[in-house]
Amino acid sequence: MADLKKLAEEIVGLTLLEAQELKTILKDEYGIEPAAGGAVMMAGPADGGGGAAAEEQTEFDVILKSAGASKINVIKEVRGITGLGLKEAKELVEAGGKAVKEQVSKDEAEEIKGKLEAAGAEVELK
Repeated sequence: MADLKKLAEEIVGLTLLEAQELKTILKDEYGIEPAAGGAVMMAGPADGGGGAAAEEQTEFDVILKSAGASKINVIKEVRGITGLGLKEAKELVEAGGKAVKEQVSKDEAEEIKGKLEAAGAEVELK
């Protein structure tokens, strides 16, 4: 059981670039692909209480819905924001519906959204 916990901790600690590389290895070598949406759903508390819903959201995910007409400018912005290489940034932009940044403050999310929209992208905050 400790080995599984250690493996889980290592997976959670992966950078975006390392996670993308892991995904490629699993797909190419083992034929394993993530479920539609590519996001891991985490179960919340089972109390069913509305107390958590009343709290203000403090962390946001910046989702790139589409690159728009100027995909090259959007790829450049994504590279600047995430630190990804050209290939990884291009794949993220072309996939659409993917998170550019996850669990960022509202101010940072708004700043990233502004940069991507200025480059011509359609962006959503969740």
